[in-house]
Amino acid sequence: MPTPYAQVSEALEYVHANAHDHPSLDEIAASVNLSPHHFQRLFRRWVGVSPKRYLQALTLAAAKRSLRSGGSVLGTTYAVGLSGPSRLHDLFVSVESVTPGEYKALGETLRIRHGVHWTPFGPCSLALTDRGICSLRFLDEPDAAKARLLLEEEWPNASLMESAEETGVVAHRIFHPLDWAQDRPFHLLLRGTNYQVQVWRALLRIPPGSTRSYAEVAKDVAGSSDHARAVSRAIAANPIAFLIPCHRVVRTAGALGGYRWGTDRKVAILTAEAATA
Repeated sequence: MPTPYAQVSEALEYVHANAHDHPSLDEIAASVNLSPHHFQRLFRRWVGVSPKRYLQALTLAAAKRSLRSGGSVLGTTYAVGLSGPSRLHDLFVSVESVTPGEYKALGETLRIRHGVHWTPFGPCSLALTDRGICSLRFLDEPDAAKARLLLEEEWPNASLMESAEETGVVAHRIFHPLDWAQDRPFHLLLRGTNYQVQVWRALLRIPPGSTRSYAEVAKDVAGSSDHARAVSRAIAANPIAFLIPCHRVVRTAGALGGYRWGTDRKVAILTAEAATA
């Protein structure tokens, strides 16, 4: 029997493939052999919004791409039913950088707890220290052994301990936006060059449901858009997916651009954020 994640993943593929036909809830549920009521609850639990809201966000994204041909932005927005004022979730994240000595020591004094967990966007590996989250990466498969090897490459001198129960609580909060709260910020511990950390901080200033070009991020960091290529390299090295929203950076021409953890996943995350917004 398919797992709930597999059913939601299959449903997302169906929605993306048939978005132009605006499939109904009944049709989407039937594509994964579930009743509409049960599927609605399952989809909302994993993705954070209803299938209808997700489909609306997909439609809006497609409409925006077509606006370059001369259509009206306002008219298109009304047409897809998203005309009301949006309310953005505020994600409060505090960032701490390792010291130069700690950078050189490659995590020698750190005790890192890690675990692998399912998210609405596939499996992820999450790693925590006493000072905050130090790694969050999406995985193709929920392979704990491989995830540990990747973590060892990132923090070769740290003390690693599997602690899926502890990391599971944090993973749940991260991927359920309704649990975000000002009094419970996410603390991040970043290991990177000064420039990389500046770029990662700039990404945190991009609101959910919005995107910025590489040139715009470069201008935010250095006051000039001439460093877009350097920004691109720093974004590609982002050690904390989703919370540091490198998925919100696109090419100047409006194309999605690359994503360290796959373009399909980038589309899914952006669509879910737009629907939530």
